[in-house]
Amino acid sequence: MPTLHQYDYIFAVSTIFAFLDAWNIGANDVANSFATSVSSRSLTLKQAMAIASVCEFSGSIAVGDRVAHTIRTQIIDPHLFDDAPAVLLLAMMCAIIASSLFLTFATRHGMPISTTHSIVGGIVGAATASVGIDKIHWGWRGVPQVFAAWVISPGIAGLFGAFMFFMTKKFVLTTPKAVMRAFYSIPAFTFLTVGCIVMLIVWKGSEREVETPTNIILIAIFCAAGGVAALQACFILPYLYVRIFREDWTLRWYHAFLGPMIFNRPPPPPTPFGYVKPKIKDYYRGYLTAEELASLRASQSLLQSIQTPNGEQPAELTKDDGPDELHLPPPAIPEERPPTPPVEVCKNDADNFIPPRPAGPWNSWAVLGWRVNRLLLRGIEQDVISMQKRNLVLKWDLEDMHARATHYDNRVEFMYSTLQILTAAAASFTHGANDVANAIAPFATAYEIWRSGKVDDMVNVPIWILCMGGGAIVLGLLTYGYHVMRTLGNRLTLISPSRGFCMELSSAITVLMATRLSLPVSTTQCITGATVGVGLANGDWKCINPKLVAWIYFGWIITVPVTALISGCLMGLIINAPRW
Repeated sequence: MPTLHQYDYIFAVSTIFAFLDAWNIGANDVANSFATSVSSRSLTLKQAMAIASVCEFSGSIAVGDRVAHTIRTQIIDPHLFDDAPAVLLLAMMCAIIASSLFLTFATRHGMPISTTHSIVGGIVGAATASVGIDKIHWGWRGVPQVFAAWVISPGIAGLFGAFMFFMTKKFVLTTPKAVMRAFYSIPAFTFLTVGCIVMLIVWKGSEREVETPTNIILIAIFCAAGGVAALQACFILPYLYVRIFREDWTLRWYHAFLGPMIFNRPPPPPTPFGYVKPKIKDYYRGYLTAEELASLRASQSLLQSIQTPNGEQPAELTKDDGPDELHLPPPAIPEERPPTPPVEVCKNDADNFIPPRPAGPWNSWAVLGWRVNRLLLRGIEQDVISMQKRNLVLKWDLEDMHARATHYDNRVEFMYSTLQILTAAAASFTHGANDVANAIAPFATAYEIWRSGKVDDMVNVPIWILCMGGGAIVLGLLTYGYHVMRTLGNRLTLISPSRGFCMELSSAITVLMATRLSLPVSTTQCITGATVGVGLANGDWKCINPKLVAWIYFGWIITVPVTALISGCLMGLIINAPRW
């Protein structure tokens, strides 16, 4: 039975907006983990949603409570409200409302803002209106440390990303034996990625009364990372070898479970007449090289130069030029032909998975079920890559930006796509571990005060709150995650599996370091910094979209003051309202 039963309505409102806040984190922030994978065509949108749902929820449950303590205590001392714990309950409600409302606005307009910024701004605003701005922790261990992490994290992620892609490009992508070197590098990168995840779980995964010895931690890290790398070497690498080097067109995905026995497969027979042999996916489909773009634009310029607005021939071709007067034949009149029936084509890749409307009236059960299904699955039936080619918000020459990035062997990119799936899952897990605190930390504080009626030194985050936060994040991802995903990705720089792998791994390492130090960094800043770093590693600053980078930074800058203003005004109006 709660102690502050008279404030049930405050807790109810806090619960509703905490769920909305977590929903917005899924809709806005999870794009940080999978925008690169979807943009590079390593994963379809549905595959990314399925993997992200599992990883986000797992990270929220396993590690999310540790960063929640930092969000709760580093901004303001909760014991300032010892004499009036209900006021702290109200302050948490105002902070959650301000954060969720601004996130809803930003998500609706496709602005990839920092959800960490929003909740910190909300807490600062509510605390300023209740106890005064001078009571906020302005020392290094308080708000400035959070701001410093926001500044440092994109820089560190950018340096990591640029270094990793530079080394990958130098020692793998541009070498004569690029395919073989990429093949041998997969276990090493797998070991590094899995080791980082296990390191986070062992160090910060759960509360322990006795500190685990360092040698036990190292054994756990090396055994888990080595085990996963060994499994990949036994099952994935043989499949890739037969698929790439032997060009076995009869190979199917489930043959990977054969492991080393796949080498005993006989050579593939000749393809039947009329059968198109499956090829490696073209990860650069739709993007021109610099030479192709220059040729295309030269042709367009030449075509425009010989045309007039009315479609007439230019004067140079019809003017009297002396004895050798040029007479052009009249244009041929096309023969009358019956109209060609329209050919039904698929507008985008997502349409391949949308079942046709069943026959029957609109109010039949089959049609109603089809409409409900389309409404629920709308968020995972979008063509994100086509959306990224629409340059509607910020005018920038995307074709030229994409053409400046080198196109590498698709066989190498195919191998790195397997790594990118792993790093995307790692980034999603770390996002759930780090950013679920943005929604559950103030809500957990509100719940503890509502339940006990006092301000405790430590708040144990109940498992049901972690589940609620993780579930809301997954729901936001599935319903509206594509909206921000279209902003990040190929609008920022050209992303291929090798580039996306470097972006995701460097971002995941940065977030892991921050979570280890209990710093609530922004995953948006980490992946943006890593994307910019990898783009610059192409060797040309025009390989990135500086307008979009500036627009994203503008969103980060306004988030804290806007959420602080909303939260502070709401808090001030409530606590200073007249009483009857």
